[in-house]
Amino acid sequence: MNFDHLLQQAANINNQDDTNNVANTMQFEANWCQGRTAFGGLSAALLYQAMRAQVNSERRLLSLSTNFVGPLLADTPFSLSVEILREGKSSTQVLAKAIQNEQVCVIVQACFASNRNSAINVPVAKSLGLQEVNERHTLPFIQGQMPEFFQHVDLCPQQGAMPFSSAETSHLGGWMRFKETPAAITEAHIIALTDAWPPTLLQMFKQPAPASSMSWYLEFVQAPNLTPGQWLGFEAITHHAKGGYGLEDGCIWSQSGELIALTRQTVALFD
Repeated sequence: MNFDHLLQQAANINNQDDTNNVANTMQFEANWCQGRTAFGGLSAALLYQAMRAQVNSERRLLSLSTNFVGPLLADTPFSLSVEILREGKSSTQVLAKAIQNEQVCVIVQACFASNRNSAINVPVAKSLGLQEVNERHTLPFIQGQMPEFFQHVDLCPQQGAMPFSSAETSHLGGWMRFKETPAAITEAHIIALTDAWPPTLLQMFKQPAPASSMSWYLEFVQAPNLTPGQWLGFEAITHHAKGGYGLEDGCIWSQSGELIALTRQTVALFD
């Protein structure tokens, strides 16, 4: 089942169809997993899509905060619960949960808003540091050596090193896109792709060991207006790592160099 099909299911969950049936649950296949759980980008994107379906389409996504509470298992039904916390004149605050086997697995809180009249305008101070895409350097999917979800995405690294390579740097960057070109690149696609990159600190590990995202925050600078099939840029740095936890920041760019979103996550390290 491809990513857009899963998004459609998430958008329709808890909504009545033409036959007045109500779809209360959905599930995904094991090829979307990272270890025993759904890869975080997928679960966050599905919850976003469920929220998006219940918010005025004129209000764009400003921020998305995700906490991974427990594993979301493949081939097992789960529900998506959406609650509108507050709807004001220009913004909407929404809470969503993925619930499986009566346990909360993932929580997402998002803010949607419409543009406001303001004389304040501060241009983006950052600039894209990546070179042009070289598709010959796209990482191949190797069964048994990479997370299963990796077969759905293309990553073309340019900054940093491979995981578990005892690297001295914690910076990471490159280009990303889905292998199967979507009809449109939406916020949901950007959410999923951003989490496809390994934590920045994984390259510093001396041997294979897990690292787990504890919390993840995304801020969208603008609504994406992108051509399907184009690459998205990703650049991340580590601000601090101590006591088994790391804090990293990153930027998501269009292929033409426009800043699309900012990302920050706290990662638990098990080296």
